[in-house]
Amino acid sequence: MIDQKRYVTLGNLPQKIHVKGDETKPLLLFLHGGPGVCNRHTVMTTHADLQRDFLVVAWDQRGSGGSYKGAKPETLTIDRLVEDARELVAWLCREYRRKKVYLLGGSWGSQLGTLLAYRYPEQVAAYVGFGQVVNGAENERLSYAFALQQAKKAGDTAAIRKLKRVGPPENGVYKGGFEGMMTQRRVMMKYGGYSQSKAKRSYFSSMVVPMLFSGEYSPADLIGVAKGYKYVLTAMWPQVGASDLARDCREFRVPYFIFDGVLDQNTPAALVQAYFDGITAPKKELIWFEHSGHNPMTDEPERFKSLLRDRLLTLEKEDPTT
Repeated sequence: MIDQKRYVTLGNLPQKIHVKGDETKPLLLFLHGGPGVCNRHTVMTTHADLQRDFLVVAWDQRGSGGSYKGAKPETLTIDRLVEDARELVAWLCREYRRKKVYLLGGSWGSQLGTLLAYRYPEQVAAYVGFGQVVNGAENERLSYAFALQQAKKAGDTAAIRKLKRVGPPENGVYKGGFEGMMTQRRVMMKYGGYSQSKAKRSYFSSMVVPMLFSGEYSPADLIGVAKGYKYVLTAMWPQVGASDLARDCREFRVPYFIFDGVLDQNTPAALVQAYFDGITAPKKELIWFEHSGHNPMTDEPERFKSLLRDRLLTLEKEDPTT
């Protein structure tokens, strides 16, 4: 078994990764969301059982967590993070003697993974996404409309007032930037748009508390988590809001899977089917999780991991050279 926390220089910036699992198993790279929301503890502790079937790699992306220090704002771009990911995949293949790596990306990580699989398929064995991003501007329009509609339905005058003060997003960007988006996200989460199973969940209870008690992060990592979240989101969100994968990424040369929650209003599920229908890939599959919101890996973990193992290990048997 391997259990290594180390730095890899990507795009001239040392970035932290954690590699854990059986070295003989397929290599699975986890791409976290945000951008800037480092959560490697989820695959290293909450879902540690994946390490029986995969050599799991969790990466703190540029500007977040253990990769916060030295990340200049001008380098926080979609293209730079895709290049970082490409360099990381190439390094992993060299270091662990692989030809290809499997990708698992959630939320922003689904956008990063899609772009990586589309632009650089040579060392990608397959892509699996959840909380799938499709179109930044339409994503935020629908998410804002859901939050406002639910607040009105509940007679929540305080939430209505806050949302109207922020106003509908323009090109995916909220008035007030980061704070405006957080206002919308808090109302959306309050009314179950993130997870129906925990309708009252907050960013603090769902993200901060698990990080603190996971034992996964050093004190310096936690400082990077706290500072990097706002730093990276603020720098990158205008680009994310302007993105459109349905326009830019339609023909894939690797197997492409989406595991999506029907109830997701964070990256609205309503956008996913049309995108999936419009893409081509050697193998593609869209699997719906009827009881899940933005993160079916958390809402329906056993079904999610069972399907993940089945789809990826089946591919591995078909092409064991990866």
